[in-house]
Amino acid sequence: MPIDLLDHLTPHVEEAVRISRSHVAEGGIPFSGIVVRDGHVLGTGFNRVLEDDDPTAHAEVVALRAAAKKAGRFGVAGATLIASGEPCALCYMAALYFNIEHIVYASDRKTADAYGFNYSSSYAIFANDPTTWPIKVTHAPIDGHEVPFQEFMNGRKGGNS
Repeated sequence: MPIDLLDHLTPHVEEAVRISRSHVAEGGIPFSGIVVRDGHVLGTGFNRVLEDDDPTAHAEVVALRAAAKKAGRFGVAGATLIASGEPCALCYMAALYFNIEHIVYASDRKTADAYGFNYSSSYAIFANDPTTWPIKVTHAPIDGHEVPFQEFMNGRKGGNS
């Protein structure tokens, strides 16, 4: 998509890069995210993996969580996710689960790789069934494993949702 079609988003992309620079100046990782809908910022975030010792605290996920806290999970649906760097597979998947309509990023994965952030291989893992991933997966259907689901459905029928 030509950048002139994104003129209304350019200030948000510039802000994402500014947030990244600020975070780097404080010793952080150079990724940030901003969730925008109808010109309004719903949430921002920067990569907090090191600060929080949380490997899922990617900038885009942090921004999506902040947006959902402000607008509600369904309030984020249809929004645009702006990222300073192209999202990894985890962040693309999180955007999908939050029903983000559009993702815009400043630096692509090749640029990130040139600076030591090679996450291109993360995209390929989703092409495989999770039971084939390099992690042990065991299905353990104990007695009563369906009860929480049944109770959930019964609660919904009773209007307790």
